[in-house]
Amino acid sequence: MTRKARSKTKESRVRSGVSDGAAPGRATRGRNAAATPRGGSKRVPRGARARPSSARAREFALPATSAPALPAVRAFADLAMPAPLLAALKVNGLTVPFPIQGATLPNSLAGRDVLGRGRTGSGKTLAFGLALLARIADRRAEPRQPSAVVLVPTRELAQQVSDALAPYARSLRLRLATVVGGLPIGRQTRTLRDGVDVVIATPGRLNDLVERGDCRLDQVAVTVLDEADQMTDMGFMPQVTRLLDHVPGGGQRMLFSATLDRNVDLLVRRYLHDPVVHSVDPPAGAVTTMQHHILHVRDADKHAATTQIAARDGRVIMFLDTKHAVDKLTRHLLQSGVRAAALHGGKSQPQRTRTLDNFKSGHVSVLVATNVAARGIHVDNLDLVVNVDPPTDPKDYLHRGGRTARAGESGTVVTLVLPAQRRDITRLMADAGITPRTAQVRSGDPELARITGARTPSGVPVTIGAPPAERNSPAPRRPRGSSAARRSSATAVPGTRRRAA
Repeated sequence: MTRKARSKTKESRVRSGVSDGAAPGRATRGRNAAATPRGGSKRVPRGARARPSSARAREFALPATSAPALPAVRAFADLAMPAPLLAALKVNGLTVPFPIQGATLPNSLAGRDVLGRGRTGSGKTLAFGLALLARIADRRAEPRQPSAVVLVPTRELAQQVSDALAPYARSLRLRLATVVGGLPIGRQTRTLRDGVDVVIATPGRLNDLVERGDCRLDQVAVTVLDEADQMTDMGFMPQVTRLLDHVPGGGQRMLFSATLDRNVDLLVRRYLHDPVVHSVDPPAGAVTTMQHHILHVRDADKHAATTQIAARDGRVIMFLDTKHAVDKLTRHLLQSGVRAAALHGGKSQPQRTRTLDNFKSGHVSVLVATNVAARGIHVDNLDLVVNVDPPTDPKDYLHRGGRTARAGESGTVVTLVLPAQRRDITRLMADAGITPRTAQVRSGDPELARITGARTPSGVPVTIGAPPAERNSPAPRRPRGSSAARRSSATAVPGTRRRAA
């Protein structure tokens, strides 16, 4: 097969299946290809600190900056942002920026291109979002012609970015819209036709809308690539480059990610002009506020140990490899008396949104998920992540674990390892730059309870219905076919500014 034919085949496969936030596939990685051998085994000391690893070797050389970067700030009030934006930050209790925000915002507000690396949960969304909103605050978007675009790899991340930026967009009377697969394209077309200032999109769906003529990018002043490495890993590079080629060359570009491996190098060299480079964390992306535990379990006891961990007092995300395994474990947990819900690429977008809302509110205590939940999900006070099925890629491990220990909080990442998996996990940990604590456990062991809070479930089957507040508060009736009804079903987050007649 020629190179051109291979490229068309890959592009067709992406457009027909995985794009728009389905569970990430691994077209080029087999189960046993996650890491390269590192020489013999060695005794693992107790502790949970990250260490230098071969992850550094996979990162590209960061570009040199010809123009000096502006110094970092220690308070949002020191930034030249519109007064309504500063007031909204104060209302939300935000006065001191996280390191990546303090370092990048002075430059991005000045219009510089930015290449930023910060660990998951480090505040990247506001680092690019505040600058984006401030830069377009005085613009008025025309129908189908947004002023700014944020590209993200998954639906969940698109929704999280939209939720994070919504209060600040409202303060400036700017309109946001999420454009993702899994939702009716007609509603998104109508939203774009009404005019939106910022489009937050997955590459596949936005590319479809551009090709249909329902969205034009020739007035985009600011473009953001969030989690660019995952977009390239998922095979979205053709769509991303096509979209960037539609954006005017003189606009501002910002690329933020937890990791900057060599797949991102093409995007940086081709589309970023003399970027200010900020890296506030080590290349391995490891979070030092996490505790990492490898728990060796027997095949026959893994199911029971998993069930007891799920029955803990507190929320937990449990990662498995396949949709079938996620659904099977979820059914078992519900029958055992554990309030669990499943999240994977086979669920519709409304199902996924409802599941996440139930988990965040505490109506569901266990989220059983594939890697679709590894990025783009923020849950306050989540202190435990469990790899029921160990990941095969060190980046997957880091991003799964990144659901806990966010924004300076502490958390624990537990990986259940069968005897046949020990060698692969040793290599994975080395590649991820992690020195985990290890223990041999069984269901009912005090050590298992100490590390995870495991306990025996009630055994009384449960059914997950609508939350009490949702049952007791019926939705307001709207006239069928009214403009209000149409707006309620769209994905836009409107501001209060109206277009001139």
